[in-house]
Amino acid sequence: MLRQASISLMLLSLVIACTPRYSSHAAHYDVPGYLKPPDFSRLDCWAAHPWKKDPSDSLPSPLRYEEKDSAADVFFIYPTTYTGMRKGWNAEIDDPSLNAKTDYSTILYQASAFNQHARVFSPRYRQAHLSAFFFDNETTRAAFDTAYADIKTAFEYYLNHYYRNQPIIIAGHSQGAKMAERLLRDFFDGKPLQQHLVAAYIVGWPIPKDYFKDLRVCSDSTQTGCFCGWRTLKKGYIPSYMKQEKTMSYVTNPLSWTTGKEYVSAAKNRGSVLRDFDAVTPQTTDAQIHDRVLWVNRPKFPGSIFFRTRNYHIADINLFYINLRENIECRLRNFKRP
Repeated sequence: MLRQASISLMLLSLVIACTPRYSSHAAHYDVPGYLKPPDFSRLDCWAAHPWKKDPSDSLPSPLRYEEKDSAADVFFIYPTTYTGMRKGWNAEIDDPSLNAKTDYSTILYQASAFNQHARVFSPRYRQAHLSAFFFDNETTRAAFDTAYADIKTAFEYYLNHYYRNQPIIIAGHSQGAKMAERLLRDFFDGKPLQQHLVAAYIVGWPIPKDYFKDLRVCSDSTQTGCFCGWRTLKKGYIPSYMKQEKTMSYVTNPLSWTTGKEYVSAAKNRGSVLRDFDAVTPQTTDAQIHDRVLWVNRPKFPGSIFFRTRNYHIADINLFYINLRENIECRLRNFKRP
């Protein structure tokens, strides 16, 4: 029980660390161009890549019976892991401790959700520090622009060296979802590559309803060439920073894959993969769209009695891990129909 309590407290601290706050001021920092940009011809500049063994290849033991294939590619953009003491506004590509933190958190727990039917590509990038979310000025915008420049370069490298007209999935969480929105607008929205998009999963970040010109939100579990996304909170809770948002956001219910406000019970939750990566826990939570977020009742898992946070940001993907895997298979099957 003490171990379960410590796990829940650790999850709580991570959720709090990922909660944005906003201010109009930020400390000065050097232009991030001094940081060495990634060279995507090197495998070590990819957190996940089909040509190397990495944590995105992992599976919880209950799923190891599955047949795996590479019918599609997923380009996964990981969330903020640069959360400790800030050396600069952007992370260094070759920081071994930060890369290990990335690999054995988000790459293991999130990117692996896509590995049954897709080759997983996830580039390392000079991500903006967590504190950049607390401010909005030229300095922090430059930090996010630097992060996106790496994502764009990585995707161009992918297109030039690995892409052979196969179906593509774009996925990102939190800062990665912020980057994914820009990538979709630059390369897919109203462009020929949109025809090859199975779906985009923009999770843990708002999706403004006026952001895309041609891309549409997915209306059901089978539609392709569309996007979906959600931000998970405890029922009844809206953080103050979300109340400050000026635009409405699309929200998808990952238990029904619709955008309606109908309540979907936990019986539809096929399984979550939480701190114990080797286990799959079914029926952890229900889900219902409220305004611009996804509301759920407090998840039920071993030790959840100690889980008091109301912001489930860190578990946006993991609470719906099996539903996501099955939805990818469903959309791919529909995508390949003549």
